[in-house]
Amino acid sequence: MSFLWAIIAGLVIGLLAKLVLPGRQPIPLWLTVLLGIVGGVAGNALASAFGVADTSGIDWIRHVFQVGVAAVLIALVTPMWARRRA
Repeated sequence: MSFLWAIIAGLVIGLLAKLVLPGRQPIPLWLTVLLGIVGGVAGNALASAFGVADTSGIDWIRHVFQVGVAAVLIALVTPMWARRRA
């Protein structure tokens, strides 16, 4: 069941990251989910390194790290994907 939650979280994080980035990112949904999952894991690690992984209430800072890392990954992968498809 945790695998399913990772996919769902990756989808949400990846879509939020695409919304944060300006312009259109012509990458497929499966790649968005994959980068969202990687961004979520890396964002958790980054939040732990800064000591803000577990706070009382909603962990907004951790979520900002997750979406931020996913946005950076999408911004890096999009030009490579577009070049590959052209």
